[in-house]
Amino acid sequence: MNPVLPDAEALVGELVRQLAPRVTPETGMIGIFTGGVWLAQRLHRELGVALPLGSIDISFYRDDYAKSGLHASVKPSQIPFDVDGRHVLLVDDVLYTGRTVRGALNEIFDYGRPASVSLVVLADRGGRELPIAAQHVGAHVTVPEGSMLVLSRSDGGVLTLQLERNA
Repeated sequence: MNPVLPDAEALVGELVRQLAPRVTPETGMIGIFTGGVWLAQRLHRELGVALPLGSIDISFYRDDYAKSGLHASVKPSQIPFDVDGRHVLLVDDVLYTGRTVRGALNEIFDYGRPASVSLVVLADRGGRELPIAAQHVGAHVTVPEGSMLVLSRSDGGVLTLQLERNA
């Protein structure tokens, strides 16, 4: 039996409500490729974040990089603002083991030393392998064993959560 998944668009609204009091003209926002960038683009626009949006691909920071090697879909990271001393919102679509976030934090610190980094996720599915927690969560979602929670985006920009079987 598949669980009923929350409406991703409604979760975006919930995150906007949570984040609005925290965003200042000095707030930086960085999305993690791919779903985190999609979510960050929406949040950046709806919150009116003044600084340009950053994006990172943590492929080179994965703890299994030596085993899995370079993938053809690696995208260049771009953080178009100075992270030193800045409050940064790190955005991802689904929080699971915490390993992606660990890689993203390593990369952010290669750019400088932020005053703080707050993790923003559309969905937290539990199952942490590292001591990482999101400060802003759209929803906590129970995912059946052997499945992944995946964010997709339509050509019109509508976000949807769906379950996929693990390969």
